[in-house]
Amino acid sequence: MPGKVTRASAALTALGALAYTAWVLEVLVRTGLDPVRTYVSELAAEDQPLGTFFRATDLVAGTLILAGAVTGLLGTGLPREGGRSSGPRRPASREPWALAGRIALAVFGAATVADSRLPLSCAATADPACAARESAGLVPATHTAHAFSSGLAMTAALVALVALTVAARRRGDRSPLARTGPALVAAELAATVWTLAAVAAFEAGNGTWALGAGQRLQVLLVAVWLAVLAYSLTVSPEER
Repeated sequence: MPGKVTRASAALTALGALAYTAWVLEVLVRTGLDPVRTYVSELAAEDQPLGTFFRATDLVAGTLILAGAVTGLLGTGLPREGGRSSGPRRPASREPWALAGRIALAVFGAATVADSRLPLSCAATADPACAARESAGLVPATHTAHAFSSGLAMTAALVALVALTVAARRRGDRSPLARTGPALVAAELAATVWTLAAVAAFEAGNGTWALGAGQRLQVLLVAVWLAVLAYSLTVSPEER
């Protein structure tokens, strides 16, 4: 059975995944933003009616994911329950792929926290005046900072997805992460390509290419993968 540190890491990661999907509430409440066209982060813009709420959920999500990753990292040097090691083989959590994945997950959490503290001032994809100010460089510096932190968050998420999935597969176990991780990684990469192409089209003035739908799929797949990781931590000793 997983140890206390592993269970704590799993619980924090699962709660972080749940908070990271708070944007789906837009199907229940009126936000004024078209989910097919707009960035997810525009829900948290300073001029949006529910901006404070979505900034808070981003902060909570990033903090929980960071805490889960750090808890897992701190637990890598601990013996298994009962004070015994699992044998001569190096613990799974110390394998290079697993270690790199945990570090990337921590960076993802920290960058998501930064995202919440560096909100956009307005929604450029929905407000032509905002888009014009952004093109002219007349928006606050937080727009540039937010773009950097968002890019860092998604890059770190991709690294974590790939590294921890590879680590699970290399161990040859049958954990949920080992079984479903490759499909989730492939889908995430496809969603990322879609999102990047849509962003390039929008910035070139060629429409949004359903930018919002692509990015929402990208973010949703990260949350699903986090949930699978958390579940794997609770059911597979090898994930420790």
